[in-house]
Amino acid sequence: MKIYTKTGDKGTTALFGGTRVPKHHIRIESYGTIDELNSYLGLIRDQNIQQEYKDLIVSIQDRLFTVGAILATDPKKAILKNGKERLNIPKISLKDIELLEQEMDAMNEILPPMTHFVLPGGHQTVSFCHIARCVCRRAERLISALNDIETVESNTLMYLNRLSDYLFVLARKLTYDLQANEIKWIPEKQ
Repeated sequence: MKIYTKTGDKGTTALFGGTRVPKHHIRIESYGTIDELNSYLGLIRDQNIQQEYKDLIVSIQDRLFTVGAILATDPKKAILKNGKERLNIPKISLKDIELLEQEMDAMNEILPPMTHFVLPGGHQTVSFCHIARCVCRRAERLISALNDIETVESNTLMYLNRLSDYLFVLARKLTYDLQANEIKWIPEKQ
């Protein structure tokens, strides 16, 4: 399989189903941002963190490939003439969302209560989590905008919303594990 096809040299790309769209199309921006998020998750996974976090991140990365495949499919061509789906990929399920919620609940049981917003940083690994969280939020915004044009499965948006929350809690938990300093944001009085 060749990596280069030369079919995108004029600024267009093909969705699954064959539809060609500009590379700046919101659908392409959406799954491109999911790919960026997935890469940052790989960076977090490469850090010196507990194996349980690494294992969950691999699972999340798998789910993000699913999200990317869903987004890369032209919804008008997702269903074949015989009524079957063009791609035989799993969907984002409520179980996927609930897993993130359970993981957050478990981490929050250990963490001190949050009384203020916190400034990103304190340790390189924590900072990577915050960057991934921001990229996840951007992906969520893009997919929400796409959803205004063409319906996106609701579990996809819900999963990204929960994932950004998970990444925030993971950043706090890694701050705790790494004994880094969590700096509270306390607005300066004028």
